[in-house]
Amino acid sequence: MADARSRIRDLLGTFWVLGLLGGVYFLEPDTSLDEMRKSGGLRACLPTSYPPLVTGVAEKPGIDVELLGAIAKDLGVRLTITSNPQMGQDFNPRNWRITRAQCQVLGGGVIESPLTRSFLDTVAGHAETGWAIVSKGDPPQLAGKRIAVLAGISGLDRLALSRDLRAAEAIATLTPTQAAFVQRIASGDVDAGITERLMGERIAAENGWRIGWAPGNLPRYRIVLGVWKGDLTLKRAISDAYGRLERSGEKDRILARYLGGGPNARP
Repeated sequence: MADARSRIRDLLGTFWVLGLLGGVYFLEPDTSLDEMRKSGGLRACLPTSYPPLVTGVAEKPGIDVELLGAIAKDLGVRLTITSNPQMGQDFNPRNWRITRAQCQVLGGGVIESPLTRSFLDTVAGHAETGWAIVSKGDPPQLAGKRIAVLAGISGLDRLALSRDLRAAEAIATLTPTQAAFVQRIASGDVDAGITERLMGERIAAENGWRIGWAPGNLPRYRIVLGVWKGDLTLKRAISDAYGRLERSGEKDRILARYLGGGPNARP
């Protein structure tokens, strides 16, 4: 009897393995790369504006626009951009209401996080973002300082920043525009300003100022490109193209055009 039960278990185990292998065999093949090549275009979804990743200026369209254009050229296809105003409002891609039919790759503010990876596969990692402090001299500590805050549309954690500013007893005021932010620092109306890192690097480079990460334990994120889960052949092709841009120095030249040789522009 025991031998019979053992044989039944062995047979069931064999059928389970064969069934699993059969299921894998009948899965639909990943045709994402073939479909891109067949259409002759790489479709990208980007926010309407998220400087310096996306600027909306034809002569200098933004880091992610130029990187995606260079990747598409390397792959021998054209780049087609769909602007989505929901992107850049926060870092949760599920809130952007984007579908596969609209784009094959997402950029312009996709960050590498557990939330993003639950929804998308990520490629590359060409910059880092988080709250940064900008000042005319060495970035000061926050204690008792007058701080202008330019939140923009970065979607960074404003509550965490507010807690740190209150704990340091800093005198913080929201600044509605980049121009006002720059004017307040330049005039000495504030001791420093805090904003999203990439925007801060560009402001610091344009004015000859200094920049550093905001004091405290505020989170930092890598900025990446996103592709749909399961599109492995397309992801591999984009990753390979990105690697060639790195080795040729083209990626660093693109970053330097917007970040003026700041930390994010260095290899």
